[in-house]
Formats: sequence, C-alpha cells, structure tokens
Amino acid sequence: MRNYKHLAAGVASLCLATAAFAQQPIIYPSKGQTPQQQSKDDGECYVWAKQNTGIDPAVVAQTPAQTQSSSGGNERVQGAVRGALGGAAIGAIVGDAGKGAGVGAVLGTMGGGRQARENQAKSQAQSQTQHQQTIQTFYRAYGACMQGRGYTVN
Repeated sequence: MRNYKHLAAGVASLCLATAAFAQQPIIYPSKGQTPQQQSKDDGECYVWAKQNTGIDPAVVAQTPAQTQSSSGGNERVQGAVRGALGGAAIGAIVGDAGKGAGVGAVLGTMGGGRQARENQAKSQAQSQTQHQQTIQTFYRAYGACMQGRGYTVN
C-alpha cells in the first residue's frame, strides 16, 4: 500500500513540474517598444488570443482539473466477486468452499481497491495534462501575436 502512496505522490509531483511549462511566456521588447506600448500590445494580444482560441487562462487557472471521483466501489466489487469464485473453487478442493469463498472475497476486495487507486492516479494525471495543454494553447497564440508585433518571445 505504501508503494501506491509513493506512486500517487510521484504523479502529483510530475504534474506540478509540468505546470511550469504552461507559464506565460517571457516577452522582450526587441524593437525598442516603450513600456506603455508593450502594455498596450500585451492587452491586445491577450484579447486576440482569447478570442481566437476560446480559452481564458484566468478561468482555466481557477478551474481545478476535472477528475473522476471514484471511491473504488466498482473495482472492489468486481475484485470481491472474482476472489470469491476463485476462493470457492480452491476451498472446494480442500473441503470448505464457503470458507474459501470468504477468504477469496476479502483478498479480491483488497486487489480491487488497489486497482481503483491506480485508475484514479492515471485519471488525475491525464486530466492535469489536458488542463496544462489548454493553457499552453492559449500562450502559443498569445506569443505568436506578440512576436508579430516585434517582440522576442521565450
């Protein structure tokens, strides 16, 4: 169980590390634009990128990445059923199918819970990646606009 907690912590760390890639680009006024001109261009490019992509990074940043809120019920039930069937078959060989089914159901429920946690971690990672790609799409458009107005974009 500890390994899965470490896995989930690793996935969360990876998601936070990839968030740095979706940060606003750095803009340099390479043609001597004044701070007032840069501010004006910045605002216009922000609006242009928002209109052309349909993405508002302020809204996206405030909206948490969508995750499936699964308590693992389905995976646990499926695991319990598989475990009970297997346990009953093994129990029948040694003469106590009921006891074997009970042990199998418990073990199957634990395995199903593990599967549910793995599925949730995968879903969170995919959702976070999609969230970051959305913001990145906006900033690519914003950077293209600023570059078109004579700025160096990094």
